[in-house]
Amino acid sequence: MTVSLIDAQPAGRHAAGATGGLFSRVYAPRAFEALAYSMTTYAMPLVVLATTGSASLTGLAFALEWTPRVAAFTLAGALVDRSGAAIVWFLAALARALLVAGAAVALYVLPPGTAETLTVLALTAVTGTLTQFGFIANEAVGAVAGRHGGRRIHTVQSVSIGIDQTATLVGPAAGGLLLLTGPTLMLVCLSALSFVSAALALRTPPTPLRAARHGGPGPGGGLREGWRTLRSLPVLGRLVMGMACSNLMLGVLQSASPVLVTERFGHSVAAVGTLWSIAAAATLVAVVCWQFALNRLGLWGAGVISAILVATAGLAVAHASSYAGYAAFVALFMAADGGLTLVLRTLRSLVIPPTAFGTTLSVSVLLLMLPFPLAGVLLAVTPASRLGTLMWTCALLQVLTLTMTFLRLRNDPVLCPTTREVLRKE
Repeated sequence: MTVSLIDAQPAGRHAAGATGGLFSRVYAPRAFEALAYSMTTYAMPLVVLATTGSASLTGLAFALEWTPRVAAFTLAGALVDRSGAAIVWFLAALARALLVAGAAVALYVLPPGTAETLTVLALTAVTGTLTQFGFIANEAVGAVAGRHGGRRIHTVQSVSIGIDQTATLVGPAAGGLLLLTGPTLMLVCLSALSFVSAALALRTPPTPLRAARHGGPGPGGGLREGWRTLRSLPVLGRLVMGMACSNLMLGVLQSASPVLVTERFGHSVAAVGTLWSIAAAATLVAVVCWQFALNRLGLWGAGVISAILVATAGLAVAHASSYAGYAAFVALFMAADGGLTLVLRTLRSLVIPPTAFGTTLSVSVLLLMLPFPLAGVLLAVTPASRLGTLMWTCALLQVLTLTMTFLRLRNDPVLCPTTREVLRKE
């Protein structure tokens, strides 16, 4: 199977590009979903830590959050391609809003103990799954806006990353502060954000639909189709595999930070939220620089610079001896990772056919996310005194994989410097 850069066109009413303002139909809905996503990803482990006081259960919660997320990717992609992003986004956000609201009531009523612990662990797993359906739908809408919004693809993607990082700036800090009063208020706010996201989802532009054939593919068919398309795009596949290995370090950072900040550095859970807000602020500023670098250096050049920085920060963060140093290195890590993310999002918007975007995106994100539950398991079985060794090992693996990835992509025609002309013409 051979796929050109953009070889499949929407059909029917979905053939229209995104009409109306990008702000009201793309960016505003994305902002609310991104804020709910960041609170779910970064604040839910804090809920477990605040409720149970256990580092091992926090690691288990991280694994429980990401394992069903990974399992949901292929089904989410198939549904987006078959039913459209708007309806998938709406149903996932609405279900999350109702479940989180119910959990807030349950935690307010339940006494401390086993029932409370099981409730927060189950909530972490379910909200993670539903959030991933919204994520796939969100990315599909962003790809449509990039192709048909009258702007260069990487410009729309950089704005989208800016929205995501702004949400990451606000979400963890807000979640940490709300948790100072207990988990109930934080869950109420997350439920409210999810309701707004569900309402705005129906305003998003239509995404291309895959024609139904013999009842349409099931989850397994979606996985096979997405994997087939990804294999036909070797440049995307190589970058995805390299970043997947690199994401183990990111997963360890995300899962270990609550333990390190509260136990090693002696700060409160609010400081964990502040840590990720600082990192998000750095990434938000860096996105502008990465867009400039991408214009000047092309995809490969911008990718190499961001890979060098993220690998350096990963090695340094494992040896941080203070909260200030740890926060600085995490901020550098996330800012550089934002460059890799911009390169990846721009590349997949360029090369994935629109009618196969959901399934192909699902498979690529599945590969990218597999290290996250592994990171939670590693944290759960690693003593707190050995976390530095774990982080150092993962940092070395990250250096090796990113080096091999970009050496293999050095002469790829899609990532070569002439790609700058492609980007300028979009």
